[in-house]
Amino acid sequence: MLDIAVDFDGTIVTHEYPKIGRELPFAIDTLKRLQSDFQVRLLLWTVRDGVELEEAVEFCRARGLEFYAVNANYPEETANDKQPRKLKADLFIDDRNLAGLPDWGVIYQMIASGNHLKPISNDIQSEYPKKKKGLFGSLLG
Repeated sequence: MLDIAVDFDGTIVTHEYPKIGRELPFAIDTLKRLQSDFQVRLLLWTVRDGVELEEAVEFCRARGLEFYAVNANYPEETANDKQPRKLKADLFIDDRNLAGLPDWGVIYQMIASGNHLKPISNDIQSEYPKKKKGLFGSLLG
């Protein structure tokens, strides 16, 4: 089973913390479809806590989206102030990813195809033009 950690602000809704922003198009529908099509476990992973966290969970619940766990690896896990919160998720969906948040349709397709762990491209583009090979470079390959 695939465990997917999902951020809230900027990922499910527009980033207007501590208020709840507008729902991002297709975010909740895509997450619900991932749950039904692939039986993934969704973990809400957010900086929110207390009342703001309860509001975020209720916002999703009112739209039919339930999480396996909230700011935890499993529902029964309790917070321990001596240990940092670290999830053992297989995949993180977050607007703060290196490349930003892909379109929700792209996210669905990446997970559905099994290519969610493959980089989009391994090519690193240099800002400098390639040097022409000199005489020795041409001869030695």
